[in-house]
Amino acid sequence: MESKKYELTDIVKEYKGHTLHRIMALKDIKFDINGVKAGELGGWVESENNLSQEGDCWIKDDAKVYEDATVAGFARISGGAAVNGNADVGWHAIVVGNAIIKDSAT
Repeated sequence: MESKKYELTDIVKEYKGHTLHRIMALKDIKFDINGVKAGELGGWVESENNLSQEGDCWIKDDAKVYEDATVAGFARISGGAAVNGNADVGWHAIVVGNAIIKDSAT
């Protein structure tokens, strides 16, 4: 596996009974013209199991991924979107706005 692309910060918040950590990019991630720069803060995860360290997937803004949900591949989660339950978001999926992806959605 490549070196880690992000880490969990000490910035936390409670959301629907879950403790979420803000993520921070450890290296540049180029998924579009803007991408993410090393040191940039991203969205929120409950654990490192929620966002793959591989690929160019990213969570930004106030987007949240928690429980057993996963984001992988080149997927991007942003805005106020929430992904939870056993949902898997991957490939080139883009989840924006106030979308909610949950349960066993793939």
